[in-house]
Amino acid sequence: KDTATEQVTEDMLKEVVDIFISETDTFSLLDIPGTCVSVDADDADAIIARNSQYEEVCRNRAGHGKDVDRSVQTLNGATKNKQVQSNSLIMVDAGKSVMLMMIFINVLNTMTGNIPNHRTAITSFLAALFKYPAERQTFVSGSLKEVEVDGNSLNTELEWELIVLSEKFQHCLLAMEKSILRNNSQPQLAAYRQLAVLEEPGCPVKPDLVEPRKGGTESSQSPALECLWVFSCELSRGRSVSCMAWNRKNPDLLAVGYGGFDFGNQTPGLVCCWSIKNLKWPERVIHCDSTVTSLDFSASSPSQLAVGTRDGSITIYSVHSQDNRSQIVSSRESPSRHMGPVWQLRWMQQELSSSGEEKEEALLSVGADGRISKWFFFKHGFDCTDVMKLKRIQNTKKAGRNKTETMTGSVLTALTPGLCFDFHPTDSSIYLTGTWEGLIHKCSFSNTQQFVETYSKHFCPVNCVAWSPFNPDVFLSCSSDWTIQLWKQDHSKPLLGFTSAQKAVCDVKWSPKWATVFGAVNEEQLEIWDLNLSILDPVIVQPAAPGVRMTSLLFSSQTDCVVVGDSVGEVAVYQLKNFSVAERSQVNFSW
Repeated sequence: KDTATEQVTEDMLKEVVDIFISETDTFSLLDIPGTCVSVDADDADAIIARNSQYEEVCRNRAGHGKDVDRSVQTLNGATKNKQVQSNSLIMVDAGKSVMLMMIFINVLNTMTGNIPNHRTAITSFLAALFKYPAERQTFVSGSLKEVEVDGNSLNTELEWELIVLSEKFQHCLLAMEKSILRNNSQPQLAAYRQLAVLEEPGCPVKPDLVEPRKGGTESSQSPALECLWVFSCELSRGRSVSCMAWNRKNPDLLAVGYGGFDFGNQTPGLVCCWSIKNLKWPERVIHCDSTVTSLDFSASSPSQLAVGTRDGSITIYSVHSQDNRSQIVSSRESPSRHMGPVWQLRWMQQELSSSGEEKEEALLSVGADGRISKWFFFKHGFDCTDVMKLKRIQNTKKAGRNKTETMTGSVLTALTPGLCFDFHPTDSSIYLTGTWEGLIHKCSFSNTQQFVETYSKHFCPVNCVAWSPFNPDVFLSCSSDWTIQLWKQDHSKPLLGFTSAQKAVCDVKWSPKWATVFGAVNEEQLEIWDLNLSILDPVIVQPAAPGVRMTSLLFSSQTDCVVVGDSVGEVAVYQLKNFSVAERSQVNFSW
């Protein structure tokens, strides 16, 4: 409007003038409609009714002759939020090949609830991908877990992080990892299971055969060892393998106990459960407060793993649980716990009645404090009773008043450490135990005060004793005096002695398949003996790597393979090649 200039007078200043102030028009710069409403909102009921009506329309569309479902590509413009102002957005075109099955798997992993079958899964996937429009409003009911997720919201960073950390996604990754590893390791796994090897272009070259010790004069058909693979990971590398045990129900599961980086000190230990289905990483990892010295799987409850440590405690873990610290029970607070390292553990089936029909499984242990204990559960914890105390036996000389008379007598003094034991294959009430002073005692559960028999030949600690699985009267023993002795239980002296190297023999095991074959490891090599071929030299010798000591040994019960642990945390799986033994389950040790 035009304004005119007017002279202001005194009367004009005294006049009362009314001024009206009004609001200007509102301009909306950005308006993003909400996709979720609260249950307390005024229009919540209307939105629920509208969503129900929309779902009814979608259900009625199925099978209609005029509707065709097909994949389409929609281009969504770049979005802004109210907190960000920008002059322009730079757009870059990028492409990636994605299979429909990959989208299907990702959507299924984000869906809540159980999907009963494949048809329902496919129906839910197609409905979520094609039939639900982006502008559909959803309904919030209480917690965040009950918010319905539409197709566009899957692209946010927070939701992708939740998908990656979800249990379903981790399970899918684990299954995919096992499939890839089994495919890449097919030649080794086929050789382990004695199956045909699928020859493919570009498959890895097999390791060379390890020839016997006698040199290169043998033919290619001579007995040999082939290293199929090695169990090792970052957690176990540098630790010493102290013990190993196969699972009683699942023969593909191997539990390996590791000491610390310095086995002689009280350092934290480690248990890894390796599976033949994953050669690169253990299925379960258990961290222990002390060096692991022994372990064994239960037969009646195969998921229970008993672990003995250097500080004298025994802990039972459940390998079913993903929790690395999941303990079922521990003897750490028990007043009857071992006062020294638990050198061996064994779950045994013991008869409850004279008929032998009723049996129960008991956990037994032998420790450096000279006690063999039987463990049991009770309401308030885990405790034990001693079934034998390994009393030291000495020979003394007595001098008479008038003449000197030499007397040899048994003087019971302090307890001697027990290093190993093994139970009779047919009579569970009889067992052998090896001691630090080099003696082997035959004991019985019916007599907890005296030894049934004592075998003396070793003059250094007995590291292992093993009954023959084919002849219940024969057993082996190995010692730090460099020797392996073959015994018959009704003879006080050994039938045969074996020595091949001037090193302490750490472990000895009978073959579960051949009656005359056993394996042994000393600090520098693995030896396979066949008494049918030679009692002077082993038929196969596998030397250890420079600077590495072999510590433990196990035969596989399912295949012709042997598993060896060493001082650097590696567990090697060897296959016996060209190894032919007479098909006899018994052998006569009459000599």
